[in-house]
Amino acid sequence: MSMVQLPGLAEMINTISRERNLPKHAVEAALQEALLKGYERYRRTLLLDTFMQFEEGYFENFDVELDIEEEGFLVLATKTIIAEVENPDHQIALAEVLEVAPEAQAGDTVVLDVTPDQGDFGRMAAIQTKQVLSQKLRDQQRKLIQEEFQDLEKTVLQARVLRFERRSVIMAITSGFGQPEVEAELSKREQLPNDNYRANATFKVFLKRVADGPHRGPQLVVSRADAGLVVYLFANEVPEIEDEVVRIVAVAREANPPSRQVGPRTKIAVDTLERDVDPVGACIGARGSRIQAVVNELRGEKIDVIRWSPDPATYISNALSPARVDAVVLANTEDRQAHVLVAEDQLSLAIGKEGQNVRLAARLTGWKIDIKDSAKYELDAEFGAADDTSAEEELETEPQTELGSEGEASSMSAEAEEVVEDVVEPVGDEG
Repeated sequence: MSMVQLPGLAEMINTISRERNLPKHAVEAALQEALLKGYERYRRTLLLDTFMQFEEGYFENFDVELDIEEEGFLVLATKTIIAEVENPDHQIALAEVLEVAPEAQAGDTVVLDVTPDQGDFGRMAAIQTKQVLSQKLRDQQRKLIQEEFQDLEKTVLQARVLRFERRSVIMAITSGFGQPEVEAELSKREQLPNDNYRANATFKVFLKRVADGPHRGPQLVVSRADAGLVVYLFANEVPEIEDEVVRIVAVAREANPPSRQVGPRTKIAVDTLERDVDPVGACIGARGSRIQAVVNELRGEKIDVIRWSPDPATYISNALSPARVDAVVLANTEDRQAHVLVAEDQLSLAIGKEGQNVRLAARLTGWKIDIKDSAKYELDAEFGAADDTSAEEELETEPQTELGSEGEASSMSAEAEEVVEDVVEPVGDEG
């Protein structure tokens, strides 16, 4: 049979490849699948009157061969040689094959040209081909994006604002120099309240994940609110972190506080094994230059850098900075509950506006923290009674982002491993 002609086939492949940023072989593969679906539609229509049942996988022995130079395609079928044919789509008579191939035997397979005539392919089959081609091209794009960005998950990329859809910001990002831009979604909950997302504005974003499956819209999910972004920014600004002299042990971030009266805030715990290195000072920099660069990128977010300690009492005391702590009583080490004693004038500072300071300290340390007035606590202890009117803030502990020092016990959570392993280690490749 003659080839089904597709005038302008080569130019069509080049155009699609250029417009969709797909390699030519990917476009050709999508077109082959689409034409095969079109042929399947043609065969179903042809056998409509026979009430034939097409089982799943019925057309798996058919294939489409593109001829770019001749600008057309052939349909090929792999058939089994058999004495008596029951299904002509899958089988061919032995006697018929012996006329051209005397050495053929029953049970062998042959590949036959079953290309329909140009006019027989039909309008419905052509429409089916067009619809399937569009879907297959989208699938190829998604597959290409997944392969391109899979290794970049949990890293920070540069992004540019394209447009707005509902409450999400659609951004353009690239995997590297010279690579085409790909759309990513920055949802409302992943945005920062102080960001100004105007068209073409650029931001550093944290690539949370590459969505898999038939997901409509952008396949890449990015964040400005993830703790991993803070880790990256500090690692990028502080050479001691890149050189592994200073280590980020834990991060607790509240980028979108529950109340508009409270601004975004982050607490980050750092440590070092070098005695002559001040890890907090290294992160802050001369006259606050290093931490200020991070604050500027996060649009003024408040950041507390504190010293990690293997001693829970010291660590909790440091975590409540900038409040001055008189004492920390580990009330229940098994349930990780602690009473923190502060002077009356430090109560509000320790608790923070709407409880934000103590809430972040609890997340950072992994301890449930009760803030108490030192004077009243000592008075209660003296009389052996609890004062129900004491100022306290009881908070449920959320999983903290924590890494312990070598040779020292620490309560590392799954979140910690994800943030530090996936974000800190790759730093150095970014500018």
